[in-house]
Amino acid sequence: MVRNQLERRGIMDERVLQAMREVPRHVFAPAKRRHEAYGDHPIPIGEMQTISQPYMVAVMIEHLRLRGGERVLEIGTGSGYQAAVLSRLAAEVYTVECFPSLAADARLVLQRLGCPSVRVMDADGCQGLADQAPYNGIIVAAAAAFIPPPLRAQLADGGRLVMPVGGPEGQRLVIVTRQAGTFIEEKAVTCRFVPLLGADVQ
Repeated sequence: MVRNQLERRGIMDERVLQAMREVPRHVFAPAKRRHEAYGDHPIPIGEMQTISQPYMVAVMIEHLRLRGGERVLEIGTGSGYQAAVLSRLAAEVYTVECFPSLAADARLVLQRLGCPSVRVMDADGCQGLADQAPYNGIIVAAAAAFIPPPLRAQLADGGRLVMPVGGPEGQRLVIVTRQAGTFIEEKAVTCRFVPLLGADVQ
């Protein structure tokens, strides 16, 4: 998976590549889907949610430019796979899931895997997690027409936010960097994500 899907497509951050070698993706997949765990595609996990394609996980995390001491907020825990990868790359990971059943399952798998730096929260991801802010990195695993204002507000100076933005007609990853109170945006690859659910995007 790492060699054929990530390295050959240009993922260059060796820390990201190593983290994705280490985290067993199959343990986060539903039992009937485990044979697909390392395929080049998303995997349904229930509640109309998915584990993102491995390449998209790598692209988004690489854009965060993590060095090891950061506090990261993930919106959309899903299975917990991306949070497990992030736990190898940052000091603290807070991950928010709006479906209690997915949050409970992810919490259990992360505990079994030994990811003590990950905290799974049941909440509206559009609101972020203000009581633990600011974050050096924010990664959003669902798409909306715009970036919810609370997420921008919770980004630390020098921090980076990565989120798919767009609608049914098309989505692109947007990378936001906060510098001295201003937000600098750049666009990256095209993508397709499930919709972000929450009060701020309805």
